[in-house]
Amino acid sequence: PHPTTPIINYQLSTINYQLSTIMHPHIWYPYTQAKTASEPIEVKSAQGLWLELADGRKIADCISSWWVNLHGHAHPQIVEAIARQAAQLEQVIFAGFTHAPAQQLASQLVARLPENLTRVFYSDNGSTAVEVALKMAYQYWANRSTPRQRFMAFEGAYHGDTFGTMAVGARSLFSEVFQDLLFEVDFCPYPATWDGDLEAIDKEANCLEIIRQNLTSHPNCYAGIIIEPLVQGAGGMRMCSSEFLRQLRELATEFDTLLIFDEVMTGFGRTGADFACNRAQMQPDLICLSKGITGGFLPLAVTVATEDIYESFYSDDPTKTLYHGHSYTANPLGCAAALASLELLTQNQPAYTQMEFWHRQHLTELANKYPQLTKLRVMGTIAAIDINNQEQAGYLNNVGRKIGHHAIAHDVLLRPLGNVLYLMPPYCITEAELAWVYTQIDRVLDKVLDRP
Repeated sequence: PHPTTPIINYQLSTINYQLSTIMHPHIWYPYTQAKTASEPIEVKSAQGLWLELADGRKIADCISSWWVNLHGHAHPQIVEAIARQAAQLEQVIFAGFTHAPAQQLASQLVARLPENLTRVFYSDNGSTAVEVALKMAYQYWANRSTPRQRFMAFEGAYHGDTFGTMAVGARSLFSEVFQDLLFEVDFCPYPATWDGDLEAIDKEANCLEIIRQNLTSHPNCYAGIIIEPLVQGAGGMRMCSSEFLRQLRELATEFDTLLIFDEVMTGFGRTGADFACNRAQMQPDLICLSKGITGGFLPLAVTVATEDIYESFYSDDPTKTLYHGHSYTANPLGCAAALASLELLTQNQPAYTQMEFWHRQHLTELANKYPQLTKLRVMGTIAAIDINNQEQAGYLNNVGRKIGHHAIAHDVLLRPLGNVLYLMPPYCITEAELAWVYTQIDRVLDKVLDRP
């Protein structure tokens, strides 16, 4: 339903192509060491899968522009929804006021989520959605006069860049300098698995036993357990099984602690279902959503809680209020974009349910060709594989930078997580276009990896 650039007879660029770049003297770019980084590439426009650069070239956006773009760039249905809303109500304070787009979006989200999740709290980005969930979980116990001081999280986790989210994320390059300011969290192993993993069941059992020991050793102590369900994103697209999540739910219920799902990345079709919790067929107590919620058009986020959690704040006592909010909470434009995106999600369901099969076929062919590629794993629209080389695995492994550079020269946008090569394209990509992307990746790997 959405036009894309033809791929037949597409003229490939060479690695020597001079990229159109621009370095602005007043911009501080994210995750970038300005002294050593290459100049940023200027994007002039975008349509569907394709980004058009200032020099006229077009490159395929294979990471959905940091995982937010669900249906393709500049999708006309979302454009129209935003324009229509902008002419009616662009913004209003959400404390003491409300509006139809926020009400409609809350109802539609609750209808898609597990039935126990009923109360929608609006914010504006993924880090904040998680921060709100942590505050809700902590204050839930305080409001019940049974305060709990600890959280449990997982090794390799990334939940955001605010202080609370850094605290429940793995101690890493991103948070190292702030270590002394982060509250203490108990971290458990994450049972990462992949195709052909013969130790998956044992890893899950070991992880669950450690969690049980923590809960037993510190009874009535944990405010909540937080996890990225099915896929850890920035931690390297590490994947776990649905069965592990179901057993984690059972433990949280047995020991009466809250289970928080950070679905900022995995939500809205990314795992091949509307949400990872739906694919796993289980119910968290809190869920955090952002990134794809507006189809990649505008910042918006939600934290959705159970009725039990909501009722712990419902009181004549003003100290039990959740004192949290943002100037752009429930922005009408963002809500309108999200409503249009949900409509497209329903219309185009086959696009994100069948992509897993396409990915697995092409990724298997690459793994068979290059012995350096290991731990093949696919979950819905997300495909990932590790690259073994002489450098230490992790975010600073230089093979990712090399692949990203060569990929641009082959008209493909990739942003490997160090030695982890992954794809997360928008749902408008066709089977033929995805096959072309993998052909380009093959050519890139042929230049970057040493052949046996």
